[in-house]
Amino acid sequence: MLQNVGIVGFGAYIPANRLPVKEVAEFWGKEPKNIEKSLGVIEKAIPDEDEDAVTMGVEAGLAALKMGKVPPEKLEAIYVGSESHPYAVNPSATIIGEALGVGRNYLAADLEFACKAATAGMENLAGLLEADLINYGMVIGSDASQAKPHDALEYTVGAGAAAFILSRKKEKFLVQILDFASYSSDTPDFWRRDGIPYPSHQGRFSGKPAYFVHVTSAAKKLLEKNKMKPADFSYCVFHMPNGKFPLEAALTLGFEKKQLEPGLIVGQIGNPYSASSLLGLCSVLEVAKPNDLIFLTSYGSGAGADSFILKTTKLLNTARKRVSGIKEYLNNRREISYSKYLRLTNKIL
Repeated sequence: MLQNVGIVGFGAYIPANRLPVKEVAEFWGKEPKNIEKSLGVIEKAIPDEDEDAVTMGVEAGLAALKMGKVPPEKLEAIYVGSESHPYAVNPSATIIGEALGVGRNYLAADLEFACKAATAGMENLAGLLEADLINYGMVIGSDASQAKPHDALEYTVGAGAAAFILSRKKEKFLVQILDFASYSSDTPDFWRRDGIPYPSHQGRFSGKPAYFVHVTSAAKKLLEKNKMKPADFSYCVFHMPNGKFPLEAALTLGFEKKQLEPGLIVGQIGNPYSASSLLGLCSVLEVAKPNDLIFLTSYGSGAGADSFILKTTKLLNTARKRVSGIKEYLNNRREISYSKYLRLTNKIL
């Protein structure tokens, strides 16, 4: 169990552009209702021409600093998890740190582990904090996800960012991180070679032997370690590649649908990869009450999962009013056509 690690600020960012799934389906001659029903996704968020993983990360980071009332120069570490870093060689973390005004005295690192890179960063920060090596650190999950035209992923990949400031200052905790556990293996369900613009995947193989095995294994490991059961939690959040996988995983583990629903936002934004589970957590934290227990599990192809046990404090309600929330971003939407989507994502010029 962790003793000195908590969340003191968090922020989100979701682009306003929305591409309805029906636009994609109709373009390729598919039945929209069948696609929407099978995936549990109605529309997805798309970055505008001046947005990418870095700009979205900056927006989320600024919100987290504002919520936590943390001066940027107090940050001693920044981890950025993404699989769509704008540069292959040139860190996103230092660009974001510069934009946030962090200064020079901080550790910066970009992390990659498919959709769970940011939660891996949370674990790394937790170790630094628990060892009393730093007082404040920020982790960001930000992605402008890619998909090849006419690939199944094109219906679901989205964009967005979430930022969390972790600290050992207990008097400032909005949420305490009580414990975490991870489960990893070499299961190549999803990959993208260097220099290749779009990822490849193993279709249905990415379900049972990949997502479900790793998510349920990490979750069971953490529950057993802490002698807890699903009924002990007010909410649960699972990585959302679509609307069906997280629900099936939750029910398999013994959680109820009502525990999952407040964070199940994939139907309105798609899957923003490294930001997916963390944006779901942001959504839950907008409605959680003091002393609520939250169970969070991310997933990254290749493959691995990270599970966390979180507990809210009485400071959360006041702090979350300082910034725009998930609901505001979900309501701030402008519908775009499939042709504009192709232009914005550089699939056509």
